[in-house]
Amino acid sequence: MNTSIYIAKRYLFSGKKMHAINIISGISMLGVLIGSAALLIILSVFNGFEKVILSLYSNFTPEIKIEAKLGKTFNPNTPYFASLHKDARVFSFTEVLQEKALIKYADNPFLGTVMGVSDDFLKNSQLDSTIAIGSFTLKSGNQNFAVIGSTIQRTLGINVHDQLSPIQIFSPRRDAENSANPLNEFVVRSINPSGVFAIQQEFDDITVTPIEFARDLLDQPVNVSSLQLNFKRGTNLDAVQNDIQDKIGKDFTVKNRKEQNSELYKTLNYESWAVYMILTFVLIIAIFNIIGSLTMLVIDKRKDIAILSGLGANKSMIQGIFFFEGMMITAVGCIIGIVLGTIFCLLQQHYGWIKMGAKMTVLDAYPIDLKVKDFGLVLLTVGGISVIAAGISARLSIKGLDEIKQDL
Repeated sequence: MNTSIYIAKRYLFSGKKMHAINIISGISMLGVLIGSAALLIILSVFNGFEKVILSLYSNFTPEIKIEAKLGKTFNPNTPYFASLHKDARVFSFTEVLQEKALIKYADNPFLGTVMGVSDDFLKNSQLDSTIAIGSFTLKSGNQNFAVIGSTIQRTLGINVHDQLSPIQIFSPRRDAENSANPLNEFVVRSINPSGVFAIQQEFDDITVTPIEFARDLLDQPVNVSSLQLNFKRGTNLDAVQNDIQDKIGKDFTVKNRKEQNSELYKTLNYESWAVYMILTFVLIIAIFNIIGSLTMLVIDKRKDIAILSGLGANKSMIQGIFFFEGMMITAVGCIIGIVLGTIFCLLQQHYGWIKMGAKMTVLDAYPIDLKVKDFGLVLLTVGGISVIAAGISARLSIKGLDEIKQDL
């Protein structure tokens, strides 16, 4: 065993005497332990929030979305789109027609979005998990129904169980002319709501209807606003996206989920790194306490340093003793912290002991998502800071070595 490591281990784990220096080293180790555990736990919580938010978005956000680069709508009846619909890899092929419209209920108006969808939209098995009231029903027999966002329901006070009070949707006529009666310039259609969904503000002002209803309301018998595609498991989405873009040309945009919600992904990424930097700063303070404890150890071991020097120990060996002492303190604290942090995360995942403090339809307890990269990030962060702190302490150990030898 390396002599510096052996002596450093004896200084750290010697059980013969309990000096104030040992207590200070223990406090430094405890600070590293708490900092490491907190860093792992907070990163895992943010991963959990990110996973929940993205899973909610995926309920309404397709894996691949095709839109016209110019204009609001396009004709989907082309040979290529027909062949894409029949592709064996495609799980759902949804035609979507959407537009802003005025929604009215009991004389209360709301400016929202009408989103007409074809039947494949209901293949998404996760839609029911977004429902707060009622059910996600768009058709029953020959009758059309709408599923409305929670913002619309809350603003207008809609009772989805009252089938005698449908909502009215107003859309400007495409061929409107000036009229003495302003209502003549609008297409008005009534539809009963069957349910209320709650996801996020971006989606909660949408009214989902069958595409046939939206075509009638918007006077758009052929064109669509977008084509939304989901694929079977195991499909290489990047390859599919590139293939579709190559074949449909520059007149269309083909976006994956990340590109459809680029601002969301950026926000989640920035928040995660901001929290990481704040906790890293706390770790720096905790780990640099080691410098103080090692400086006191150097003072306490002045006699030992002089004896070792007299026996032929060079400055590198003496520096190594205190360098490895600092590294051992951080290593022990970091490993125990990671173990305790992991245990806490697993218990929170299983039992959900720490609650959000407010009743929510999506989640009740703080979500946790452990990722291997976070373990590596914690080890790398603690390791990097501890090397700097231990290096500073090691340099201090040989400062004034000649004076120490003379005093002896």
